[in-house]
Order: sequence, then C-alpha cells, then structure tokens
Amino acid sequence: MLERLANALLFQLGWFACVLGGDSLWLLLALTALVIHLLWISRWSDEGRLILSIVLLGTTVDSTLRWLGVFEFNEVAPLIPFWLMLLWALLATTLRHCLQWSANPWWLASLLGAVGGPLSYYAGGQLAGVQFPYGQAPTLLGIAVLWAGLFPTLHFMAQRLASDTRS
Repeated sequence: MLERLANALLFQLGWFACVLGGDSLWLLLALTALVIHLLWISRWSDEGRLILSIVLLGTTVDSTLRWLGVFEFNEVAPLIPFWLMLLWALLATTLRHCLQWSANPWWLASLLGAVGGPLSYYAGGQLAGVQFPYGQAPTLLGIAVLWAGLFPTLHFMAQRLASDTRS
C-alpha cells in the first residue's frame, strides 16, 4: 500500500515538473522521481524494458499527433519535446504499481484511458501552453477514443514484459 502511494506521489511530482518546467532544469526533479522509483519501489532490471517500450510507443503516438497537427508546441521539431517523453517514462512506472488496479478487466483500463487521457492532455496543455489547432472539444474527444484503446494496450505491455522478465 505504501509502495503504491509513493509511486502515485512520485508520478504526480514528475508530471508537474515536466508540464510546468518544460525542457528546463525542472526536468531534474522529474528524473529524480524516476530514479527514486527505480531505487526504492522497483528496479531497472524489472521495469527498464517496460519504461523504454512505453517511451518509444508514447513518443511515436504523440509525435504522430503532432505531425497531424493535433498538437502545436512552441518548439519546432519533428518529435515531441523531451519533457513529454519523460512523462511517458513516468506513466510507465505506474502500470505495475498505483494503476495496476485498472488492468483487469480490460474495459476498466479503457474507461480510465477515455477519461484520464483527455483530462491529462487538457491540464497539461493549459499549463504548458500546448495548442489544439483543431479545437479543444474535437481534440479531447479524439484523445478519449485513442486512449480508450491505448491504455489497455499499455497494461498488456506491462503484463507481457513482466512475464518475459520472469522467464
């Protein structure tokens, strides 16, 4: 129980550091939260592949959305900003810990993704100055549909990579 609470607090600390700090020294706080998770709650040998896989998938998803014009950042670059990549790493740390309860049944993860995904993007967008060129409502509705499928996929990856590391 204490582990899950600590994981949730570290995630929130990292989320705020990334969203409010952008690509600044505030990222050191988010990286510290990630390192504390790996030293105190888990280990790199247990979750490293999961974290890297989620960062790769998340960077691909959000960079594609950026390329399609769904998101508009202040920086001009082909990929999403580093702070958003770090957010994906922090999210990966929650899948086997504070958000593990949402893995089964699958529709629970889908529901949480459909609600939590757009709320996180909305709040992050407001705080980080990310624009939604297609309009706020259509963008958030699209994100809800995307995350209704994406979040169960992330849980599947967490379960699959967990069984691979135990073999």
